[in-house]
Amino acid sequence: MSNPRRTPAPPRERILAAAMEMIAERGLEKLTMAALGREVGMSSGHLLYYFRTKDELLLQTLEWSEGRLGAERARLLTRTATARERLDEYVDLYVPDGHRDPHWTLWLEVWNRSQNADADARDRQAAIEGAWHRDLVALIAQGVSRTEFRAVAPDRFATRLRALLDGFSIHVAIGLRGTDRETILGHVREFLDESLLADT
Repeated sequence: MSNPRRTPAPPRERILAAAMEMIAERGLEKLTMAALGREVGMSSGHLLYYFRTKDELLLQTLEWSEGRLGAERARLLTRTATARERLDEYVDLYVPDGHRDPHWTLWLEVWNRSQNADADARDRQAAIEGAWHRDLVALIAQGVSRTEFRAVAPDRFATRLRALLDGFSIHVAIGLRGTDRETILGHVREFLDESLLADT
């Protein structure tokens, strides 16, 4: 009697892509291990074997999504353009597409769960934040060195700008009235005009 053929587990990237697609189409509340398992043809127990917990699944999905954003960020930051044009593109990539943007929905959930996360998970979240910060610092420093921007301290300015972007982005992601994406982008452009380009 022959042994039944085992169905191989789908590649990790396919699982993470399916998780992100479910968040985009159905919302985070519908992303359960059982539902994801049905989507990729695996049991929830099999998924738990690979990811251990839903928290780990969410964090790995975020890391996968951030990897894709990181590649896009690298592309726009190295293209031939003024520092201000590239800064506007950085902001455009940072701010959510709108209410329930899947990447930001996932980010907010991971942030919320991080209150009880272990040191490894917190380090991995910090690495994601650090990549955005380093790229922004480098971009601002380049603009200052080329005298496109005022002589600001790049690290301090980047810290404050990202805090502003985070606050506005949360408003967009949760659908706070009066804070749609275009309105927020207008506020940020005005802030950058005043703080980086205006004479002191």
